[in-house]
Amino acid sequence: MKGKALIFCAPSGSGKSTIVRHLLASRPDLQFSISATTRAPRAGEKHGKDYYFLSKDEFEKKLAEEKLLEWEEVYPGIYYGTLLSEIDRIWKSGAHVVFDVDVVGGVNLKQKLGERALAVFVKVAHIAQLEARLRSRGTESEESLAQRLGKAGEEMKYESSFDVTLVNDALEQTLKEAEQLVTDFLTR
Repeated sequence: MKGKALIFCAPSGSGKSTIVRHLLASRPDLQFSISATTRAPRAGEKHGKDYYFLSKDEFEKKLAEEKLLEWEEVYPGIYYGTLLSEIDRIWKSGAHVVFDVDVVGGVNLKQKLGERALAVFVKVAHIAQLEARLRSRGTESEESLAQRLGKAGEEMKYESSFDVTLVNDALEQTLKEAEQLVTDFLTR
């Protein structure tokens, strides 16, 4: 199989999902890897499109059966992971797989996929930008906002584990830079 992998990671609110959606819309040779999670769906999210929403028991069964390439308990009692079947599905279709995962999951994927993957760390220049973006979503309580900002500080420590950092200050410029990174990686 000739498929490669693109791993996009960032602290919540940095814009990685916007970048990933743009790349998927502009490149037919890319397909999104849908992660599995034990968290409840947010408004508008659909099973099999946004995530595979699994019970804790279902997730643990997949773990026991070694059907996950990587997994992590991102928040207490909330698990996320990458199903091997997702990667196989995408590579068998002839496409390259795109991951939009948390930072530790991205580091784990890069370790497992090696040179077959490009790991991109997306960040904003200042933590205040991150807080403003998270607040503008209107989906966070003060408690969950504080939890996400605390986690973002921890995630920033992993930046050096990635192949490249993409600073998302001006979205249009960031999208162009992301396109070039992907093109360069896929054509080498």
